[in-house]
Amino acid sequence: MIRKLRYDELALQRLSQEQALNIERHPISLLLHNIRSLYNVGSLFRTADAALVEKIYLCGYTPTPPRKEIEKTALGAVHTVPWEYGNDTCSVIRLLQQEHIKVWALELTTQSRSVYDFESDDFPMCLVVGNEITGVDDAVLRACNGAVAIPMYGVKHSLNVAVAAGIAVFEAVRRWHSVRNLIRSDVKSI
Repeated sequence: MIRKLRYDELALQRLSQEQALNIERHPISLLLHNIRSLYNVGSLFRTADAALVEKIYLCGYTPTPPRKEIEKTALGAVHTVPWEYGNDTCSVIRLLQQEHIKVWALELTTQSRSVYDFESDDFPMCLVVGNEITGVDDAVLRACNGAVAIPMYGVKHSLNVAVAAGIAVFEAVRRWHSVRNLIRSDVKSI
């Protein structure tokens, strides 16, 4: 019979804060550009922790910890996800690209490809999410390697930024594991 795990059972599976900061992470980062809601920032930290992303870059006027509103939705994830602040988003993107990290805007554009089409060459990656109302700024979009989007099937063609980032991040994690397993099986067959 199916049952929910009890808190003590979940606690046995949980990493300590020290383990979380020292474990090998997925080669995926998030860049938050001009996110205005402290609660969205906290939610994005919580998602980043759950997905074990490499780092969060807070840019522009995106609020930074410590803030009680961020902590409320992050549930401690500001202490388990490496993060840094950069005022100039395009400069942060250029630094990431110099480190051979592909930077993808999560945005509906004329050339967006589906988040379900990530390939091995797309890693390591950083996903850029933009303002809740205006999305990713044009200048930031031009600085990125390209854009990815979540297919929309209904009347609305947008999701809350934290929801959209969660979908994209977990799809990237799924694809990374798939790609990594293919690479491993190729190596074993040689």
